[in-house]
Amino acid sequence: MGRLWVGGRWIGGRGPAFRRTDPATGEEVWAGREAAPEQVREAVAAAARAAPGWEDTPPEERLRVLRRFQDELAANREELARRISRETGKPLWESRAEVDTVRAKVDLTGASFAERCTHAPVDLGGAVGRVEHRPLGVVAVLGPFNFPAHLPSGQIVPALLAGNAVVWKPSELTPGTGELLASLWEAAGLPPGVLNLVQGGAAVGRALATAPGVDGVFFTGGVAGGRRLHRALAGRVETLLALELGGNNPLVIWDDVPDEGVAAAHALLSAFVTTGQRCTCARRLILPRSRGGRRILDAVVEGARGLRFGAWHEEPEPFGGPLVTRRAALTIRRAWHRLVAEGGRPLLEPRILRPGGAFLSPGVVDASGLGPADPDREWFGPLLRVYWAGTFDEAVRLARATAFGLAAGLLTPDRRKFERFRRGLRAGVIHWNRPTTGASGRLPFGGLGASGNHRPLGYWAVDQCADPVAIQEAELTAPPNLPPGVEFGPLATPAKLATKIHEVRGVSPKGCG
Repeated sequence: MGRLWVGGRWIGGRGPAFRRTDPATGEEVWAGREAAPEQVREAVAAAARAAPGWEDTPPEERLRVLRRFQDELAANREELARRISRETGKPLWESRAEVDTVRAKVDLTGASFAERCTHAPVDLGGAVGRVEHRPLGVVAVLGPFNFPAHLPSGQIVPALLAGNAVVWKPSELTPGTGELLASLWEAAGLPPGVLNLVQGGAAVGRALATAPGVDGVFFTGGVAGGRRLHRALAGRVETLLALELGGNNPLVIWDDVPDEGVAAAHALLSAFVTTGQRCTCARRLILPRSRGGRRILDAVVEGARGLRFGAWHEEPEPFGGPLVTRRAALTIRRAWHRLVAEGGRPLLEPRILRPGGAFLSPGVVDASGLGPADPDREWFGPLLRVYWAGTFDEAVRLARATAFGLAAGLLTPDRRKFERFRRGLRAGVIHWNRPTTGASGRLPFGGLGASGNHRPLGYWAVDQCADPVAIQEAELTAPPNLPPGVEFGPLATPAKLATKIHEVRGVSPKGCG
């Protein structure tokens, strides 16, 4: 029976029962109950009790706890990878890589914290200025299903190192991964209440995000869920809301690429890795209206047709697994048929690969003539839309034609084209001659526009976890400047006042600070 972890104790949920099945086999892999509303409040209260002591713990000791968690990840790598694969359907090769990424996150966060939260004193002329960072307090982390260990850990690890206490709700599609990770934090010696785990769906997430005492909410998921949270927290200016949402990401391949086969391989990895279930996947492929562009498209379609999908434990290992649910697979298939019905040209039809299951082959459609019938949205799966551009400037315009702004990519040997592309787009992650799905933990990560705010993941994630506090220090002496009308004690002598009044002439009484 699945459990919650609250205040250092493992307890059963008191909300509605739910279960998770392996999307590849249908086998049950986790069963339990959601956290009841009072259990969510209890978790927040436990975090609030633990937060002051954790904040007072020296950063080097907090980092030692994180490194013990890193050791637990290494010791339990295979078990955690198998848990991820059984809940998400991802092949083991990808789940093992995810565990390794979480381990690396500890080192990257330590380096980021030392770099971004350490500042040299500033001479202010009669005073010394410095910056200290104060943790937010209690942080709620709402995790996604597609990288159920990596993405939540990308927020939990910096939040803990910065001195926050955390209440984490994993995706309801990956509760077992969340439970196992919480047990590794327990084994690492994290003090009770510093990290708390609650389970459940959207209602539990909303209850957690809006609970009194929550100082920050970090959400990774779809734009619809992000907007609901944004509305729910309207007016809560004291609560930081950091959103990492989806994208309608463009990949432009120009016909000056030296190897069209290599370009097609980049397109396949951009669009279809993790069966299209990455927020950075290319959703739109923009090609030149030329013979070279048509050859590239032919190679992409042929390559997509040959991709092999299978269960996470099958040998030889497949390129990808099923979608996370059968409903998700049917949604992608219906979207492809809708685009074709509206006038899109079918290039590759997505097919349900196993009766009754969530396995789906890639779909490709030429959407260049759809106009208003082509929605600016993210379909979270293996669906690629194709567009044609007569000039490079038109290609940039097509790439920019979205309210989203997460990832974008360009394949060309021409740096001048890339600079035009980079300047013409509004996106948080821009790639040149790389797949759009390749993000680096040494760089900031996050989107613009409808793709989110702040930089909730990546190297700069620590920035949102603590508030910079400006401190000005000096010896206690008489104030250096006095305005007119000050008459108290020895400071009010006429000679001193005349001098001080002269010094402050022209200073606005409305100035900040």
